[in-house]
This record gives sequence, structure tokens and C-alpha cells, in this order.
Amino acid sequence: MVINGVELQTIIDEKLKPFVKKVDEEAFYARDYLQALGEAGFLNSSYKSDQEVLFDEIELVKETAKVCMTTAFCLWCHLASLTYIRKTNNSELRKKVLPGLENGEVLGATGLSNPMKFYAGLEKLHLQAKRVDGGYIINGVLPAVSNLGENHWFGAIAGVSENEEVMVFVNTSNESISLKERANYIGLNGSATFSCRFNDVFVPDHEVIARDARTFVDQIRPIFVIYQIPLGVGVMESAVVGIDKVCAKQNGCNRYLQTQSQHIQQNIEAIEQTLEQIVKSNQYETKEICKLRLQTAYDTLAAVQANMLHNGSAGYVNGSAPSRKLREAYFFANLTPTVRQLEKMVN
Repeated sequence: MVINGVELQTIIDEKLKPFVKKVDEEAFYARDYLQALGEAGFLNSSYKSDQEVLFDEIELVKETAKVCMTTAFCLWCHLASLTYIRKTNNSELRKKVLPGLENGEVLGATGLSNPMKFYAGLEKLHLQAKRVDGGYIINGVLPAVSNLGENHWFGAIAGVSENEEVMVFVNTSNESISLKERANYIGLNGSATFSCRFNDVFVPDHEVIARDARTFVDQIRPIFVIYQIPLGVGVMESAVVGIDKVCAKQNGCNRYLQTQSQHIQQNIEAIEQTLEQIVKSNQYETKEICKLRLQTAYDTLAAVQANMLHNGSAGYVNGSAPSRKLREAYFFANLTPTVRQLEKMVN
């Protein structure tokens, strides 16, 4: 993948590969990599159709996830925030923040884990908003928002009344927002995850993404989920490579294992073909996309388990690539919408 004469693989080799173990073991946040993608033009949507943007950014997530799914997840968070701003009717907000989000000057996050569960009937909404002159006052706590740091933007949804929610875009530099880092999670370290407390946060109208958050979420949810699917695909592709590397181990006895790399490759091809059909059709049916996302989660779990079995005891060594991929896959299964939430949504 090449943009403006710059190869994506070059950025991955220079800005991500050297830090993968540090991400996994020391909770290192690969901010420079994310910013480098923007600086090189990989996030620029100018002169592209919505379909072209989606295909290019799906590939971007997959290639990143092959090396480090935690960082690919951070990229997904940024792409979610980009989706909110690309789709908002608030032209003033879009003009203010979209160029910086696309060129790497600033990074974004989603902040919609709790609202997505709220709309699925799983949780109460954690933020509450009061309409005031020129904007909203917001209070409450979001338990976990990833891809955050200094001068990062993120989306949030707060309840205004029993049947009304507002979606806003806020910056971590707001003194009325306090952050507390969340660490020591399996597969999540290095994702710059924080709890966010809103204490009488004033959000002006020019930073409102949608006054009718429920309708807006219905519009962006399919894209939100589509961008997650290549997270799993990238991990599966790395499992194929891991299995093929040890095919001759112990006199080739791995060939007797039930799951071989070609089985995983077949699953990858089936997922990618279905995803391509969905994007090309421009018919974003949430239920069908969620079915594919759910299947990807199960296939990813099966792939990393097979990779562990093929690698044997070497996979159980601290810091091994197979064990890292195992943790990444378990995180992917619990990423909102989680496997259990998806099962509810598709049944």
C-alpha cells in the first residue's frame, strides 16, 4: 500500500515493529506510528469516494494488526472518531477538527463503548447532559476510553432527557475532564486507555456532533463495526505465518493437528470476500455486519489457539509472539460490541 510515494510497510517497519514487545510488556503507546500515518497521507479522505476511503482504511487496520493488534485497535479508535466528524452535519466542527485528525496533528478516540451497550439494552447511560445557553453541561464517568493522551479528541454521548441523547466531541485538554489510566489488562496495555470523569463540562454548540445521537448512531454504527473486522483478520494472517514457520517442528508432527494454516486462510478469504461484497453493495445492514464481526471473532480465537498448539512450548515463553496474539484475540472478543453483545444482536 503506497500513498504519496510512501510505503505503508516502511512506516510499519520504522515506527511500529521495533516497539511491539514494548507495547505488550510495558504498555507503550505507539503514538508516533499513528501520527506518521496521518503525516504520510494514509488518512486523507480528500478526492476519494466513501467506498474508496473504507477500502483503504480497512487495509490499513489489517496491515497494522498483523504486526500489533493493540496499536491497530488504537488506529480503529482514531478511525471511529474520523467517521463521526466525516458524517456530522455540524460543518463548523468538521472544518475545525477534520484536517488535523486526517493529517496526524491530533488524534481521536471513540468514547462510545457505554452508549453502544446502552442502545443494545445492556447498560445505563453513564453521562448526563443539561441544555444551557450556547451548549450543554455534562456530568458523569466513562469507565474506559482508549487512544487518549494530551490534546486528544473523543466522542461522547450523554442523556438529555428520558428519550433524548446528545453526541459531542470533547478534548482531553478540558480542565473539567479528569483522566485516570487503566492498565494491567490482558491484550489492552499500550492502548492508552483511561477512565474519564466529566465534572460540569461545558460543551459549546460548535462541538456538538449530533443533537439526535440515537439517529446518528444508527447511521455510523455499521462503519464503526466494519472497521473492527480487519483487526481480527490481521491477527489471523499473523497466525498463518506463525504456523507455517514451525511446520517442520518435531519431524513434522504438526501436520496431524486438526487446524492447519490452510484452514485459517480459507476463513480469512471467506471473511474478506463477504466484507468486500458488503462495502461494494453500499447496503450497510447492521445485523449482517454484526454476523460477520461475530464470525471473525470466533475464527480469530480458533486461529490463535491453533498457532499456540503448533508452536508448542515455545509459545508459552514470556514475550513469545504466539502468546501475544492469543492475548490480542481475547481482547478482540471483548471489544465493544463484545461476543456476548453480538450474539444478542444477531439472534
